[in-house]
Amino acid sequence: MKLQRKNRRVLALGALAVSGALALTACGSDDTGSSNGGDSSAPASAGSIKCDDAKGQLLADGSSAQKNAIDAWVKQFSAACSGVQINYKGGGSGAGVTAFNQGTVAFAGSDSALKPEEITESKKTCTGGQGIDLPMVGGAIALAYNVPGVDNLVLDAPTIAKIFSGKIKTWDDAAIKKLNPDATLPSTKIQAFHRSDESGTTDNFTKYLTAATPDNWKFEGGKAWTAPGGQAASGSSGVAQAVKQTAGAISYMEESYAKDLTSVAIATGAAQPVKPSSDSATAAIADAKVVGTGKDLALQINYTTKAEGAYPITLVTYEIVCDKGNKPETLPTVKAFLTYIASEDGQGILAENGYAPIPADIISKVRTTVAGLS
Repeated sequence: MKLQRKNRRVLALGALAVSGALALTACGSDDTGSSNGGDSSAPASAGSIKCDDAKGQLLADGSSAQKNAIDAWVKQFSAACSGVQINYKGGGSGAGVTAFNQGTVAFAGSDSALKPEEITESKKTCTGGQGIDLPMVGGAIALAYNVPGVDNLVLDAPTIAKIFSGKIKTWDDAAIKKLNPDATLPSTKIQAFHRSDESGTTDNFTKYLTAATPDNWKFEGGKAWTAPGGQAASGSSGVAQAVKQTAGAISYMEESYAKDLTSVAIATGAAQPVKPSSDSATAAIADAKVVGTGKDLALQINYTTKAEGAYPITLVTYEIVCDKGNKPETLPTVKAFLTYIASEDGQGILAENGYAPIPADIISKVRTTVAGLS
């Protein structure tokens, strides 16, 4: 592997160097993340894709947070491997895991690692094996907001928790003023949007609140939103559109969906508040620990990081596959596609499209695991 740099924050830029320009188009989904439509990726990388025995149609579902990355990857892979069609629905992490364990998709995307009971359930689909988590996409969970006249906004964990639990109701609340002494904050009512579908983004966002401000966030975590109040929208693109159309709105979404919106800088205790970016997400992922066992590469994110330049609300999207017992008719295509997206070229697309590449030491383990799928 060429990218062996000690400074993982530079990883995103190093990976980006392999990228050129490729206009993205959506690939058969109603959750296309139109806010990312102007980004591009490199057509040259298609030449290095090894199709092997990939053929036919591959069905997948799951995380909408990674949908823009999947679209870019599918376009590259389809250009290199004629006759292969990959349909990734992007219906949310919960839907993806359910579909995977029911055996209706070849792989699933999830912004949360499989739970023990989900691994047990996966053994019914993975004959002689089980579902495993392969970290493939990193990304900051942006807090995008729509407050006319306020172009820079700083929030900390307690204030965010109080906003999303309904305790802070207007944008000129004293707690927000204290963090933003130079801003002219209106008395506009806060419209906090959350996901209506089961979402790994919700799971990671609430894990951050639980870890960073447990006194202010006492609601049950998980993929389903459990706090009272607020408004709901479906998918990453749904909450992004809601914020765009609603004065006073705020919501959480994977950063690639917030490109046309304004995002909050988080006060973490570091010298400066940190904004979501590919670099700041990679810095946070570099502080993660591998907690999966065997071939499973589930990570534990440090949501309370105070490292300079590390954005704390960060997620990792996993591709979930069977380590053994994959269907013979789809295994060659699954392996070829996952091999590409874990490659230097595949990871190189991510930074340009608002995502964070997986750090070098972790992605090298992913490549080894993909090569051994059976």
